[in-house]
Amino acid sequence: MPAHLTGRCLCGAVTVTVEGAHDPRVGACHCRMCQRWSGGLFLCFSAPAASVTVEGEVREFQSSAFARRGFCPACGTHLWFRDQDEGGEPRDAGYELMPGLFDEARDWPLRSEIYVDRAMESARLDGDHPRKTRADYEQQNPFIEGDDP
Repeated sequence: MPAHLTGRCLCGAVTVTVEGAHDPRVGACHCRMCQRWSGGLFLCFSAPAASVTVEGEVREFQSSAFARRGFCPACGTHLWFRDQDEGGEPRDAGYELMPGLFDEARDWPLRSEIYVDRAMESARLDGDHPRKTRADYEQQNPFIEGDDP
């Protein structure tokens, strides 16, 4: 795992650097919110906030009571998803970063997949990795209000 990753948005106005700790495996989500945001499925990898540096203007959208999503205001590139507590503070002080920002992520394996029973036919993923349905995931994450269309 490289100790230093540098990624950027489509227009180059935002640079995201991960220095040190991160999980070089990709997670996938098929919930309706992620489908709307990404156009199909959401892919991410985890990095603690202490490992992430962001340069450039970023906007965040409060997508639910428990999360914010970051994006470049110039080109619209999706940058991250961050869980937060009821007070609006990061739940785990970490980032779920978009792997497409980083060239190094091209070879990373799929870590897990959630909301598999909500996956679009065109976005179903093959392979041997942990999978959870909507019911399984929401049972383990009671702060989520549900994946209603």
